[in-house]
Amino acid sequence: MTYRVCFVCTGNICRSPMAEHVFRHHVEEAGLGGAVEVDSAGTGGWHEGDGADPRTVAVLEENGYTSAHSARPFRASWFSALDLVIALDEGHLRELRALARTPEEAGKIRLLRSYDPAAGAALDVPDPYYGGREGFEECLEMVEAASGGLLAAVRAEVEERTA
Repeated sequence: MTYRVCFVCTGNICRSPMAEHVFRHHVEEAGLGGAVEVDSAGTGGWHEGDGADPRTVAVLEENGYTSAHSARPFRASWFSALDLVIALDEGHLRELRALARTPEEAGKIRLLRSYDPAAGAALDVPDPYYGGREGFEECLEMVEAASGGLLAAVRAEVEERTA
């Protein structure tokens, strides 16, 4: 049974596609590609059908990641098919919890940086959209820092299912 993870930010063109591609890379490197499906979405549909922001694409590709993407809004009906919904900041966390129809669905939502022990209390990945390239590079650093902990948690869930 496939374990499904969906990353969620505001418009699904900066942070969540970056997290999707970085985490998918880590999943593949860990040999879990056949067991874990990675996706992303936004809390709104402003950019539906658009590719990732060119700055996201550039930072991903320069660091060896894929970048193909088509933005879409998150749908509450997806909760039943997902195992983990990863919010990129507290605002997304609140919006996703408001969409959750049951305590079980709400229990699937986590903040990405909660998987980074060095993050401390600063759990938001700041939105780089209105800034320069350095914001996208900082976003990548935060996503990469949290990916190891997230991968360990997902691997444990996958192994528990197959045990």
